[in-house]
Amino acid sequence: MGLKGELDLPRRYQVGVKNKITDVPGVKVGQVTLKKGDINTGVTAIIPAEHLFKEKLLASGQVINGFGKTTGLVQVAELGTLETPILMTNTLAVGTCWTALTRYMLDRNPEIGLTTGTVNPVVMECNDGDLNAIRQMAVTEKDALEALAIAEKGEDFSEGNYGAGTGMRCLGFKGGIGSASRQVPYQGKKYQIGALVCTNFGAFGRLRAGNRLLGEELRENVLARAKREGNQLYDRYQKDQGSIVMVLATDLPLSSRQLGRLARRSAVGLGRTGSYIGDGSGDIALAFSTAQKVSHDAKSIRTFAFMPDSQLDPVFEAGIETIEESVLSALVHAETLTGFQGRTVYGLRDFLK
Repeated sequence: MGLKGELDLPRRYQVGVKNKITDVPGVKVGQVTLKKGDINTGVTAIIPAEHLFKEKLLASGQVINGFGKTTGLVQVAELGTLETPILMTNTLAVGTCWTALTRYMLDRNPEIGLTTGTVNPVVMECNDGDLNAIRQMAVTEKDALEALAIAEKGEDFSEGNYGAGTGMRCLGFKGGIGSASRQVPYQGKKYQIGALVCTNFGAFGRLRAGNRLLGEELRENVLARAKREGNQLYDRYQKDQGSIVMVLATDLPLSSRQLGRLARRSAVGLGRTGSYIGDGSGDIALAFSTAQKVSHDAKSIRTFAFMPDSQLDPVFEAGIETIEESVLSALVHAETLTGFQGRTVYGLRDFLK
């Protein structure tokens, strides 16, 4: 979905049909949202391709700032492959989602742990404790498995206060799930780059949208509303802290090393939205390509074809655009939420004219 002119964001590359990560062929997303009383959390599942354990995808995980608890990046960095779906959730649900994702993979791959090695589940997280009673550990294995089952159906998904993004906040406003995509022409064919982010970072007043210093423009209006409503939460949002986890997908033929280069550029997209990647923020990116598969049982040499590095500049630029728009889309689609202990974080749309 991305943006539909709400912020007049300049674009150099054509958006995909859906303007979501699911514009990349084969990529599917499913979400489970838990929203009841003090509980505001959930799970977002990304299925990059079918039969992932047997036919792995080239991938790279990049830690921009390491204040986070993501699992699986060590093996992704070592082997350069992704062999499971990706789950996003809150910080204290990582273990639960890891177990659920492991069960999911065991059910579909009876050889794991018996005639072959174990499996490397990738779970990414942000801390939604401002708006979610995180100590209650409300996310269950059933929730994670349901998110995966929904993803398998290949239906559309919502942005904002859904799935892992339900209780997140960003740059002083309600954050959550955001997505966008771009088309990159190469040798007469249009390839897709898509991003999905869970936003929970940034200092209040820092928000940028294109050439607009939107955080500064809206600061006094937001603080005036907070004062009228006795909302003291905004006193806590003066530093860039929290987290963002970002997934970039493409059908371009890129190597694991090149995907690492693409993932690192996500920091530029973050910077465009007002992040300075502060000390207390966990900023982690994972990029994968669906163009070529790595067989789990390969015994002989296989030849892969990759884009020349000299031709990657448009890929980098389009990837940066998808991260930037995904963050802003999460903000535009997220709605004001009153959650844990009566705390309220305002939706950006409440203040846009």
